[in-house]
Amino acid sequence: MKISTDSNFHLTYCTNIHPGESWPEVFANLEKYIPQLKSRLSPQAPFGIGLRLADTAAKQLLASNNLAQFKEWLTQQDLYVFTLNGFPYGGFHNQVVKDQVYVPDWSTQERLNYTLSLTKILATLLPEEIDGGISTLPLSYKPWWGEDQATWEIVLKNSCFHLALVVAEMIRIREATGKLLHLDLEPEPDGLIENTSEVIEFFQNWLLPIGGSYLVQKLKIEQSLAETKLLEHVRICYDTCHLSVEYEDPKSVFARLQSAGIKIGKIQISAAIQVKIPSDTEKRSLIAERLRPFAESTYLHQVIERRSDGTLYHYPDLITALPHLEQSLAKEWRTHFHVPIFIHDYQVLQSTQDDIVTVLHLLQENNACHHLEIETYTWDVLPSEMKIDLLTSIQREYEWVLTEIAAN
Repeated sequence: MKISTDSNFHLTYCTNIHPGESWPEVFANLEKYIPQLKSRLSPQAPFGIGLRLADTAAKQLLASNNLAQFKEWLTQQDLYVFTLNGFPYGGFHNQVVKDQVYVPDWSTQERLNYTLSLTKILATLLPEEIDGGISTLPLSYKPWWGEDQATWEIVLKNSCFHLALVVAEMIRIREATGKLLHLDLEPEPDGLIENTSEVIEFFQNWLLPIGGSYLVQKLKIEQSLAETKLLEHVRICYDTCHLSVEYEDPKSVFARLQSAGIKIGKIQISAAIQVKIPSDTEKRSLIAERLRPFAESTYLHQVIERRSDGTLYHYPDLITALPHLEQSLAKEWRTHFHVPIFIHDYQVLQSTQDDIVTVLHLLQENNACHHLEIETYTWDVLPSEMKIDLLTSIQREYEWVLTEIAAN
């Protein structure tokens, strides 16, 4: 939904919170939830959708007359699609996901083909007056590749080549239709690019020279123009949970990306768990007990601790971090678990909600991004005392965001 008539912000929630990998399952959830949310939140104006499609659903949507029928349904319901979540390729609910969420990664043909399918879908559905983005994984999963520099270079080079192929298609679409599409890389803990420094290094040392070289040959253009087009069509998905877990200051992230010429294609509004670590052993035991229900078996919940000297130490998952809590040198833990954004305090735990507030304020100052997507996808795996009716939960998240924007 467009937040106001005089605003360029489009707000949605990501439909990855609903289980379903086939198109019939996805559409059933859209029919169940979206019209009700629109009636509550935007009864008189178009309502935007942040659509998540697995590879299976994408292929089915492109088959037969499904895409045309879906577009007609959107028109009838006064809905529009402006962003897709192209991160999870396959199953995302009711199964162990963990590091398999990165499969296939950007070094593979499968990831390329999937993203090209999403590109075709978004080009068809996107309204003419706005740009459209596809968020995607941060190339690959860092722990898979160890310390072998030669292997890393192969993965990075193949990823650059595949990203450039998507950009070439997006350039073609823009020339044919006038619609601007972009691919939004999503840094997160233990991703191959997980923080602002690694994003900038990847763009400058890999994507622009290697991807640019491909576009020079493909499009018969100069390297400088090729790099300009890459920066237009490859952007960053700033997930507020992820970069909070990395202890990154939002104002610094915005400034550093802008200085490097890297655009933010989408802001995913989400909150992580954070907790101050006391020296008292009994209090640490209480914190561990409070954290234990969040160490569930479906998703990765990376933990980064900050020590008194400012150094950061990474744990690959909350379940592996918990045994170290009592003896840890940490002053603070932050955990990649998307908790409801409208709650700040969870007894002895807190959330990184304050970073969301900062980001929303920064956006109104510098207009760095127009796409906002609420992405609390963990409703099914939250501790039982935190679960409420899903429709009401989604509505509360929208209302919290709208209130914060109005307050700024």
